[in-house]
Amino acid sequence: MSLLRQPILLLARSEKVKKLVSTMPVSAGIVTSYVPGETTAAAVKATSDLLDDGLRATLDFLGEDTLDVEQADATVAAYLDLLQQLAAQGLTRGAEVSVKLSAVGQAIPENGDKIALENARTICRAARNAGTTVTLDMEDHTTTDRTLATLRELRKDFPETGAVLQAYLHRTEADCRALAYEGSRVRLCKGAYKEPETVAFQDRLDVDRSYVRCLKVLLAGQGYPMIATHDPRMVEIASSLASRYGRAQGSYEFQMLYGIRPEEQKRLAGSGETMRVYIPYGLEWYGYLMRRLAERPQNLSFFVKSLVSKK
Repeated sequence: MSLLRQPILLLARSEKVKKLVSTMPVSAGIVTSYVPGETTAAAVKATSDLLDDGLRATLDFLGEDTLDVEQADATVAAYLDLLQQLAAQGLTRGAEVSVKLSAVGQAIPENGDKIALENARTICRAARNAGTTVTLDMEDHTTTDRTLATLRELRKDFPETGAVLQAYLHRTEADCRALAYEGSRVRLCKGAYKEPETVAFQDRLDVDRSYVRCLKVLLAGQGYPMIATHDPRMVEIASSLASRYGRAQGSYEFQMLYGIRPEEQKRLAGSGETMRVYIPYGLEWYGYLMRRLAERPQNLSFFVKSLVSKK
């Protein structure tokens, strides 16, 4: 699968291929299965539909690795517009936003961390005023310490700000212990980036075992775990652990990507679980999708399988 990485990255830069992917009937259907649209209106509509089905949402305005202040400012403006529209339609009761720090300035060569922190503060303030919250997405391992440092600063004024931890990193069980305190919202995912074996588990079974260990820490702790997985075994294990640790429904939640296992999402919500759907949207959908496949080409088979079965 590693042989696919470079070809996929080359395709990610091709506007011709993007146009082809977005206009051919079959491939256009694939795109809209996972990204509801390029506009705020499309994202808000998708959110409304999910809430009508008893689900919740977290929205990600696509874009990362921003290298100039103007682009970072534009991303902040997009989030402020999104939050305003969500509030205007009464949707913030069940919708929050997810923010990548690299999209709001973290990767800018000079003062990137300071720029990202101030921009994240602006979004957090707008989210609170709209009646909702922000979760800081986690990116590759080189940014983990900086992202957690920014999280600590944000939580001084906005303690409701959510964190994301990736179970395939060797360090994550310890990070879970550090963040499993009262009021702390923590999304646990397996991780999607291609990481070296020096920092991350490479075998899928090892990743699964780490995920379960981290689940135990979070569910036994005092925080609010957000269990991000599409793996049926992990959903079952998480439900069992929640019962073992005396967790009432509503004291944790499940999360899945938009378009992935929608029937399972509805089943969980129907059983009384809090089920939140991660909605990516915006003009950068093509690069986002292709980079995710390039970072971990095994994801390609996952997306193909999800088209065959929506269970």
